Amino acid sequence: MREMPQASDLLEWYDAHARKMPWRIAPADRMRGVLPDPYRVWLSEIMLQQTTVAAVKDYFERFTARWPTIQALADAEDGDVMGEWAGLGYYARARNLLKCARAIATDLDGQFPDTMEGLLALPGIGPYTAAAISSIAFDQPATVVDGNVERVMARLFNEHTPLPEAKPILTDFATNLTPQQRPGDYAQAVMDLGATICTPRNPACGICVWRSPCLARELGTAAELPQKTPKKPKPIRYGTAYIASRVDGALLLERRPDKGLLGGMLGWPGSDWTEGETPPHAAPIRAEWKTQTAEARHTFTHFHLRLTVKTSLVPMDREPKIGEFLALEDFRPSDLPTVMRKAFDLYRNVNT
Repeated sequence: MREMPQASDLLEWYDAHARKMPWRIAPADRMRGVLPDPYRVWLSEIMLQQTTVAAVKDYFERFTARWPTIQALADAEDGDVMGEWAGLGYYARARNLLKCARAIATDLDGQFPDTMEGLLALPGIGPYTAAAISSIAFDQPATVVDGNVERVMARLFNEHTPLPEAKPILTDFATNLTPQQRPGDYAQAVMDLGATICTPRNPACGICVWRSPCLARELGTAAELPQKTPKKPKPIRYGTAYIASRVDGALLLERRPDKGLLGGMLGWPGSDWTEGETPPHAAPIRAEWKTQTAEARHTFTHFHLRLTVKTSLVPMDREPKIGEFLALEDFRPSDLPTVMRKAFDLYRNVNT
């Protein structure tokens, strides 16, 4: 009869090998009844969506230093939050972060709901995030399934159905293994196992606590799991960004509409982004424009972008048609999303 994976074995491994993270409570403290702040768990989970732990740590620490509570974040200026988020990507997360913080502060007296239903009713919280908060912050036996957990489950049970079709199958496997005792630690333990041992390439099966019950290890198929449906090639879109500097050093910027890509972020005025060629458009201010020889290139989730960067120096009395001039001392390149910062780097390279 096949040996089944035991949550107790994984928890014992986790107690000795848990990754240290600024939003996490150590296993020993959790076993003494110390639970993490739901605000910090929620913030970390929103930041970690489609983003690595390494990329998130500094952002998380800056956010919690500046806005240590849900009320502090709810009271923050939109532009300040979007500026701190700049570079982390997927900017709809930042807009929903503010909506959620304000809903909790206004409607729930600053307290996070401790049920899946209550969490799912909040802006920007979907099934995965609700399960993570419920499990990690409130120690409830919710099933938490991210990419690491999917990989561990696919290998444990030698499941060859390709993702995303396999998601409900792998979720059922994960649900059946989730214990009633210490479910929050268990959820983090499976994620840690996937991130450090059951890695996408060259998994360290020899030191895995679940090596004996793992069917993929036994059958030699671990390296090919999980299977994934091939992705379609990403299209290339083209556009133009205009960087105008005034003789006093002020820069012409616009804040993008709240809805859409890079919504709510500061950026350079420019054209729409379309496939094939840059669409017709007007410059944001009358000027003599110089086209930079290099393009600003960036890859989004669904497409590659190539931006032609045009620059100019304009007199003090020239009024823009789009955007506003921002004094140089008030301008922080770090407030720009990555693609706009790449365009600024091209401008800076030829103007320094």
